[in-house]
Amino acid sequence: KMFIQTEQTPNPLTVKFIPGKDVSPDKSISYSNVAEAKHSPLAKRIFSLDGISAVFLGKDFISVTKNEDIDWQIIKPLILSQVMQHFMSDEKVVESIENTAKVEVSEEDKEIAEQIEELLETRVRPSVASHGGDIVFHGYSQGIVELELKGACSGCPSSMATLKMGVENMLRHYVPEVQEVKEIS
Repeated sequence: KMFIQTEQTPNPLTVKFIPGKDVSPDKSISYSNVAEAKHSPLAKRIFSLDGISAVFLGKDFISVTKNEDIDWQIIKPLILSQVMQHFMSDEKVVESIENTAKVEVSEEDKEIAEQIEELLETRVRPSVASHGGDIVFHGYSQGIVELELKGACSGCPSSMATLKMGVENMLRHYVPEVQEVKEIS
């Protein structure tokens, strides 16, 4: 028998499901529709339910975002059932991961970009993951850091505060060259 924990996230449209097993240990992956989820049997199962707008696979959790017109009391048990059925089958969570392009930064910005990536990995990602999301570094140039929020953080009412007051202030503290953090999608 399997027990799947659920946790609220700061985003009222997203709930974090914790199956007690590895979900996507190598890389977190975000899907916004069933076509994008073609390589993930688990995400396809969840998208088979009406009212699902996004599925995010983290290291050891699944964040599911629903449409506003669906009530959690109705959809949550259906999601739990799909997650349980998946983990009781022998299917993989993800059959293959499409390689994303490596972040390109100029030679002069390489050292700063590496510092930023290290800080994001050690100080920001664990916190963001605890809220059911992820943060992805897309680039650094002329003092501007480009980041993408995924999972529960994407579209969360407090995401801009997290980026500006949390991430931007922390990066500016450790990397004085950083002037601003911008969200990209």
